[in-house]
Amino acid sequence: MTRTLAASLLLSLSLTTAAPAADYIGEPAPHAAYAAGACSNASVLGFITRRFDYKAANYLHANLAIAEIRDMGQNRFEPRDYTHLVEREYCYATAVMTDGVRRPLWYLIERPWGFAGVGRSIEFCVGGLDPWYVYGAHCASLR
Repeated sequence: MTRTLAASLLLSLSLTTAAPAADYIGEPAPHAAYAAGACSNASVLGFITRRFDYKAANYLHANLAIAEIRDMGQNRFEPRDYTHLVEREYCYATAVMTDGVRRPLWYLIERPWGFAGVGRSIEFCVGGLDPWYVYGAHCASLR
């Protein structure tokens, strides 16, 4: 009886420790693309376009605007949980500029944000148009 109880206890412990390890097998590689999610949301893309117009005129002093944003995707998703109070979606796209140049666009959507956790925050960086490296070399902090 004691031997049977010990064997069943050992078997149940081995099964419970093996289960979490099996969960990691199905995870995508760090460089894999996810579904676009909020990255292709029209209000997010509109905010980026309007905000870039302001930054180009007031900081870059350039007559430049985003004509089109295409090929949107999500390259990383950090869900909200008990240790991370803010959900983060790291996105990428191609920004077609008014001068005809296609530039990489990296952006981050964080929510909940703002007063009492209502709303969202959107940070973005257009490749080659961050002369002060606010987001690091080649927009590294938004990738």
